[in-house]
Amino acid sequence: MKHLIISGHPNKDSFCTNGIVKTIKETIEENKQEVFVIDLYAENKTFEFHKDKIKEYKELIQWADRIYFVSPVYWFRCTPAMESFFDQIFTPGFAYKFTPLTKTYGYPTPLLKNKKVRTYLTHGAPKWPVYTIYLNSVKLRLTLGVYSFVFGWFKTKTRQFWSVPFVSQNDRMVYLEKVKMDIKKDLK
Repeated sequence: MKHLIISGHPNKDSFCTNGIVKTIKETIEENKQEVFVIDLYAENKTFEFHKDKIKEYKELIQWADRIYFVSPVYWFRCTPAMESFFDQIFTPGFAYKFTPLTKTYGYPTPLLKNKKVRTYLTHGAPKWPVYTIYLNSVKLRLTLGVYSFVFGWFKTKTRQFWSVPFVSQNDRMVYLEKVKMDIKKDLK
């Protein structure tokens, strides 16, 4: 099985990069499967990707059986690099197409529905306000506004980690153990 990890954190020493991405990659490599990591901030100086980079990213998406997105949450969205990735890579004709229903209306048909997708989001906020006041809008936007178009309904899994800058190292290790267990399930 071939795995693609897409990292959207600007700091290589962050919990996203040095914790979650590293754990995913090591767990896959321990199981002797292929893995490739895209570090969006290391590879791109601006959020407008060059044509060669867009072509490379689309080829990697096609190559992968499983895709892992890892990003912190900034202002109830993924990072600018991750959002730019969605905008420039998941284009009509590659990631989805509109199937006409009437002359003026169509619905999106996913073209990457054979991919297995897992997303890890880290929050600075605690879970309670995000779930109650903001109705878990980050996950809802990703699921309804991006993934349903590209991968189909109910085809993706998302795990969110809360209060990341404020939790203890022990709590972070528990978070990483959950990541490792997720990946082991994915490898079966």
